Amino acid sequence: MSTPYREGEAPREGEAPAEPRPSRRHPDHGILEIPNQSTIIFLTVCTKGRSPWLAAEEHHAILRSVWSEATAWLVGRYVLMPDHLHLFAAPGNPELPLENWVKYWKSQFSKANPNKGQRFQTDHWDTRLRQGDSYDEKWAYVVNNPVRHKLVAQPEDWPYQGVIFDLVW
Repeated sequence: MSTPYREGEAPREGEAPAEPRPSRRHPDHGILEIPNQSTIIFLTVCTKGRSPWLAAEEHHAILRSVWSEATAWLVGRYVLMPDHLHLFAAPGNPELPLENWVKYWKSQFSKANPNKGQRFQTDHWDTRLRQGDSYDEKWAYVVNNPVRHKLVAQPEDWPYQGVIFDLVW
C-alpha cells in the first residue's frame, strides 16, 4: 500500500508514487465539545484584504456592544489589531455553531459601522484549547501582539483589548 508523501518528497524504494497531500486553503471548522470539560476556543478574524482599519475606538465600541448582545458564544479576552483580531470564546445560550455565531456578529458589526467599505474576510481561524493553562499561555502571546508589532511599548498601553465575559476552565 502506498503512503501519501509531502510535496517535494519522493516515494520510498519499491513504493508506487502517491498523490501529494493537498494543502488546505481554508481552515477546518467545527468544535468538538467533550462532556464534563470546559470548551474555550481561540479565534482569529482578519479584515478583508488585511486592510489596517480595525484598531479604532469606534470599531472597538461596536464590537464590544455586538459581542455583549450576541451571547450564543461568550467572548472572554480579546485584542483588536489594525488588520485582525484575536478572541477567546466559550459556548453560551442558545447553543449555536461557532461558524453561525461568527457570521452573525460580523453582519451586526457591518450594519452598525458607518464605513461600508470596512469588511472582515469571509472565513476565520478557530482552535479549541485542550487544557486550562492554554488560555493563559495563548493570552500571554496575544496580549503581546501590539508590542511585537511596535504599536506600544507595554501590552497594557494598547487601548483595543479587554474582556467581555470571564471564561473559566
